[in-house]
Formats: sequence, C-alpha cells, structure tokens
Amino acid sequence: METTGRVAVITGGASGIGRGMARAFADNGMRLMLADLDDAMLAATVDELTARGVEVASTRCDVSKLEDVEALAAATLDRFGAVHVLCNNAGIGIPTPTNNIRLEDWRWIIDVDLWGPIYGVKTFLPIMEEQGEGHINTTASLAGLIAGGFMGAYNVAKHGAVALMGTLERDLRGRKSPVRASVLCPGPINTDISRHSVTYRPSKAKPKQNSAAEGRAGANVQAILDTGMDPDDVGRLVLDGITHDTFWILTHPNFSKVLTRQLDALIGDGSLTKA
Repeated sequence: METTGRVAVITGGASGIGRGMARAFADNGMRLMLADLDDAMLAATVDELTARGVEVASTRCDVSKLEDVEALAAATLDRFGAVHVLCNNAGIGIPTPTNNIRLEDWRWIIDVDLWGPIYGVKTFLPIMEEQGEGHINTTASLAGLIAGGFMGAYNVAKHGAVALMGTLERDLRGRKSPVRASVLCPGPINTDISRHSVTYRPSKAKPKQNSAAEGRAGANVQAILDTGMDPDDVGRLVLDGITHDTFWILTHPNFSKVLTRQLDALIGDGSLTKA
C-alpha cells in the first residue's frame, strides 16, 4: 500500500505501541486520527506530531462501545474524507490466576481486547471496501498464540483477536476484496499497559485488596515490559507489514521456538508444554 497522503486511524494511539505506530506512519507521509481514553497523553502526542508538521486529529474513544467506534469513523471521515488504515491497538490486561478472575474483569478485558477489534472491523471495513482500498491491523500478542499462566482473560481475548484477523484475511482474499488484514503479535514491549490497565479498571471490578500473588504477578509483568522493545521499533514493523501486505507481524521471531515445541507436543504425546 502507498502511504503518502493516506489516512490511518489508531486506537490506543496516545502512548506505547499506538504512539510508535503514529510516529512511523507520520514519518511516511500519512495523516492520522488518534483515539484514546487518556486525554492528557492524547493531547501531548497530537502536539508532538503537529509540531513536526503532521496532519493529525484526535478523539476520545472507548473501543468497548460500538457507538464510540462508529463516532470515531464518522469523525475521521468528517476530518479527512477517507480512511485507509485501521489499527485496532487499544488493549488492557490484568495478571490474575484463572480461578481468581472476577467476572467483571473477564467482561471488561474481553470487551476491550476482543470486542474492540470486532467493532473496528464491523465499522471500518465497509468504508474501506466502498473506497476500494484499505488495511486493517489488530494488535494481538504472543499471548494470542501461547496461553501462558496468570493471564486467562487476556489470553482468551488475544487468541480471539488472532482468530478474527486470520478468518477476516481469508474471507477478504476469497471474495477478492481490495482490503487486506494483518495481526501484530508482540512480545515484551516497553509500554505502560500494565499500569494503564490498573488505572482504567472499572471501579466495580476492583477487589477490596489484591492478593499477594496478583501483586507479584503484576510487578513481574511490568518489570519485563520495562526492558522490552522500543515501541517506535514496533511501529516501524507494523508500517512495513502494512506496506508489504504481510499478515503475521512478529516483534520477537525468536519466540517461534516456543510455538514449535508446543506444536511438536500437540502432535506427539498430546501434552501441554510450559509457556
């Protein structure tokens, strides 16, 4: 896909991977609509890009609500008249043992991490097909390929996101659609997703007191993320995947050996490997 002058919509675009995508897309001549719930960081990212001469707009959007996603599409068309790339990037995750995950957390995480991309596809695909060009990318995770411990709701949602995009891409090719799809499966990236998830966790879902195990798990996850890949590098990988119509976008291809071991065990003795 040609990028110069094209319009990209990025949810979760105020920070982390979303901001990395925005910077990479901007460097390649794209116009941007950024959506997020963090008003301060959204404004800061818009100011940064505007100062660089990028044509960028923003809007507050809760991707777990269809009406917000529809409003995002309407705002983009009002401002730019088209949308060529959608990055379903907004995401959350709370490390919790599966037996302790509250139903409210299950609903919240799946609403954002899976229903968000579903709403994005439902809303933006018809627009792209009508204009005869487009690409939809969804941020899943290596957790969408390997079901590690302590992240049950997140794993379920991200596996769903991978399945959504794989099915979508096959369907698009089958009916010769001008739109393509891809899925980003990042490993550890230096973002604040863990901290932001705690901030935006619905009040009704907050336990009176986190368990010691949950606290340790959260700290361990954030410590790993703090030493992870730079989000700007991820943004460039996504840009490359979109411009070359690559379906699988992996930040840590060396982790593929874990997938290989899992597949070998599946067709071997049927055991579940350690993630």
